[in-house]
Amino acid sequence: MNSIYDYKVKNAQGDMESLEKFKGKPLVIVNTASKCGFTPQFEDLQKLYEEYQAEGLQILGFPSAQFNNQEFENQEETMEFCQLNYGVTFPIFAKVDVKGENADPLFKYLVSSQKGLLTEGIKWNFTKFLVDKEGNVVKRYAPQTSPKKIEEDLHTIL
Repeated sequence: MNSIYDYKVKNAQGDMESLEKFKGKPLVIVNTASKCGFTPQFEDLQKLYEEYQAEGLQILGFPSAQFNNQEFENQEETMEFCQLNYGVTFPIFAKVDVKGENADPLFKYLVSSQKGLLTEGIKWNFTKFLVDKEGNVVKRYAPQTSPKKIEEDLHTIL
């Protein structure tokens, strides 16, 4: 696989969807959790999405329960939580594993493209990846990095 467009992911309804539909758009891909100390980042991710959506930006959220089981069991609860508490309108996909042998192939690709500070694997919820319009993973952000700090890098790929 050469770019993120080669991957298919399961959407919130449980259907497989090709990431090729996002071709030509800058992306922020983030592993999320509804019950995490970083969960308020949904608010700034939504603001980023609203501000740059007209320029093509897509934010793709992938819930994961791999870190202290901080995600709802039920997909509908996750969706409702994100929409009611943070007004999330960007796509939230089906819950996935983001590390380990059962990690979703997309996340295996993301971490192999942009290694972390001390390790290749994802260490916690809200690890963010910036992807350019050609599907190249150009930067990785730590969980504690505010989505506001992505904005400067985003300008270089819009």
